[in-house]
Amino acid sequence: MPTYIQKLIEQGEHQMLDFKFKISDSKKIARTLVAFANTDGGRILIGVKDNGSIFGIKSEEEKYMIQTAADLYCQPQVNFQAKEWNVNGKKILEILVPKSKYHKHRAPDHCNKYKVYIRVKDQNIVANSILLKIWKYQNNKQNIKLTFTEPEIFLLKYLNENDKITLAEFIDKTKISKKEAEKILINFTLTNITKLEITEKMVFFSLLNA
Repeated sequence: MPTYIQKLIEQGEHQMLDFKFKISDSKKIARTLVAFANTDGGRILIGVKDNGSIFGIKSEEEKYMIQTAADLYCQPQVNFQAKEWNVNGKKILEILVPKSKYHKHRAPDHCNKYKVYIRVKDQNIVANSILLKIWKYQNNKQNIKLTFTEPEIFLLKYLNENDKITLAEFIDKTKISKKEAEKILINFTLTNITKLEITEKMVFFSLLNA
């Protein structure tokens, strides 16, 4: 009978599950903590390799590195719960990260600049400027006023005929400024006409109810 941890491992890494062979860099693990907190929450299994093989943690120091990551390298601090499991004599550390309700957390990138990370499938990705602006509008609960001039009408027609459009494509096809294009896409997303989709390689918009 598979254990609780073994059942989790069978899922493989995904948007709400990450495996760590060991913790050797508090700043790096901080990026995973904030990515989970900023997206849907999730859990980290420490002592498990990327291929799912169970190695186990070898030092209590890893617990302190997680706490250091949350306290010192997550702005604001990310709360988590830690549980220990014994699987065939090997100790696995499970870190449970809840979805944050109020803050968008930041962690240092490879150049020590603090950035907002989100979780996309099994990757931690820096949130783009449009997503940050959407969050800002949502947090401030600002009223959105829609207008339907040529660019807006073009956008609706284009998305009815095509699966998606990027910001760059929208600017190129309408010849409007980046600021105006962003505002239209943000307003359409906030009013549930379009949805913002982020992958490892691109950011695009599509009709919400297509």
